[in-house]
Amino acid sequence: MHRLKYISHYPSHIQHQVQELLDKNKLGTILQKKYPAIHSFQSNKALYDFAIDIKNSYMRKSSPLSKVQYSDKISALNALGLHTRISRVHGGKLKAKKEIKIDSRFKQMPLEFLRMIVVHELAHLKEMDHNKAFYQLCEYMEPNYHQYELDLRLYLTFLDISDS
Repeated sequence: MHRLKYISHYPSHIQHQVQELLDKNKLGTILQKKYPAIHSFQSNKALYDFAIDIKNSYMRKSSPLSKVQYSDKISALNALGLHTRISRVHGGKLKAKKEIKIDSRFKQMPLEFLRMIVVHELAHLKEMDHNKAFYQLCEYMEPNYHQYELDLRLYLTFLDISDS
C-alpha cells in the first residue's frame, strides 16, 4: 500500500483505482501512453515567453509580469508553482512587480502539465484565492485544466513511488 499524498483529498473510489493501478504496475504505462513526450521550454526565457503568450491570449489587461522562471527552491515549500507580488516605492511612486516561479521538475514533464501550472499561477494575477472564479478562469485559459491537474497528481505519485 502506497501513500497517495498528491491525491489524498480526492474521493476514496479514485484513490482505490490509483492504488490498484500502482499494485499492478500499470500507472506509469498509462501516463506514458497519454503523455509520451516532454516539452521544449527548457530555459527561463523560453518559459517566460510561453507564459506571456498564454497571458496575452487570455488576460491581456492584467498586470504585467516581471519574471517567470524555474526554481529548485519552491519544492521545499511543498509547492509546484508560486506567484509573488513585490511593491516598492520608487521615485515617490509605488511600483509593483509580479513574478511566477515554477518548480524545476516541470522541465522534464509533458507540455500539458507545464501549461496547467502556468495557467494556475497566471489565474492568481486576477484571483488570489482558490475560489469558483479562480477555477473558472483556469478553465477559460485551459478547458482541460481539471483533467491535467488530476493527471499531474498521478504523475507526481508515480514519480514518488518510482524514486522510493
